[in-house]
Amino acid sequence: MDGKQGPDVPLTASVTVADLARILAGIPAPASAAALIDETRELEDLKSALAARQARDAVAFDLAQRREQSLAGVPAEQLGTGVGAQIALARRESPAKGGRLLGLAKALVTEMPHTLAALETGRLNEWRATLLVRETACLPSADRTAVDEELAPDTGAFDGAGDRAITAAARAAAYRRDPRSATDRAAHAETERHVSLRPAPDTMCYLTALLPVAQGVAVHAALTRAADAARSDGDTRSRGQLMADALVERTTGKAGGISGIEIQLIMTDRTLFQGDSEPARLPGYGIVPAGWARTLAGPDRNQTMAVWLRRLYTAPATGDLVAMDSRARLFPPGHRRFIQARDHTCRTPYCDAPIRHLDHIIPWHNGGTTNLGNGAGLCEACNHTKETPGWNAQPRPGPRHTLQLTTPTGHNYHSTAPPLPGTRFTRRSQGVRPAVHPAA
Repeated sequence: MDGKQGPDVPLTASVTVADLARILAGIPAPASAAALIDETRELEDLKSALAARQARDAVAFDLAQRREQSLAGVPAEQLGTGVGAQIALARRESPAKGGRLLGLAKALVTEMPHTLAALETGRLNEWRATLLVRETACLPSADRTAVDEELAPDTGAFDGAGDRAITAAARAAAYRRDPRSATDRAAHAETERHVSLRPAPDTMCYLTALLPVAQGVAVHAALTRAADAARSDGDTRSRGQLMADALVERTTGKAGGISGIEIQLIMTDRTLFQGDSEPARLPGYGIVPAGWARTLAGPDRNQTMAVWLRRLYTAPATGDLVAMDSRARLFPPGHRRFIQARDHTCRTPYCDAPIRHLDHIIPWHNGGTTNLGNGAGLCEACNHTKETPGWNAQPRPGPRHTLQLTTPTGHNYHSTAPPLPGTRFTRRSQGVRPAVHPAA
């Protein structure tokens, strides 16, 4: 070796992807600015090629799992259950995204060969390939393949094009190919209207509404008119502040928007009573500053709205919540609140969806008990996946509540309850440990 080739791994047919990663890690960075840009371009092409390989692997894995499930007697309508979740765990993604990645892979490999070829050669990255797949999702398989042929991404048709240009070209081609599907798709989209909430920095949040365009424009126009009228009357708030305040007042019927609330605000006694700076945690939102938490729980705020503060205590050494027990099959209300506060979001690794089901880690029908050690909060999709043949979960010892999830391929993933306020923990005690490959 001359010192520039990385680790001594022979380039043979038996070289694994892990070998290639070690080789790449051992190659020194280029010396010149121009060479650094050249390598950046080459690495981007390599990332696209690897994404294409992942797509082919996902389709092959899906076929293999379906064959195994069929031989095991799984009903035809249930074949493929859990495949997306296993892909998600392997890619360190949420189960929901794993399903989307599997759908992307199937579309590319079976229906859009030109887009797949463009991904393999670096003419498209994974996100832009996703845009092409998404905008043709309403088409039958034959029409989707025809659009792929028409756009021919592998010929460089989208060189220099941005996301909007690619989306517009795919959408126009899909509309021309099947205008009725486009109309039906718009009608179906109205049934998916919803409102969602997600955290934003500095104890703020995003309240998002997906609405039909006419309704969305009407809501925005009404809020704008209310803000303009208030400013004309001398209100010093900005237009954005006035629109936000009007939205809250019109939705809740109250100027402040809140009349009473029970808050499971998790904080140390030092933060609450001694002015300590240790942050608190607000279930349903996340970490909040200590001062903000004290203000929320303080007497000044209680004068304007009724606040019930539920105090939750942790074990000093580990930061785990103290335990309770029950002989009932269903978790009683106290246990439910406890588990929701402890787990915060779905306990499947990489899934941060809201908790919808309280699950017995060892199922009740297999002798699992109703106690906090055998309980875990899961989203609905992950709870259904866990019940699929070949999946297994077991409690495991750890610094905080820990469980091990085993997939049908024998890969193990560990999930530890998130740290609570006041917890001091090392890197080894953090929430998700790496996957462990099954023994040969």
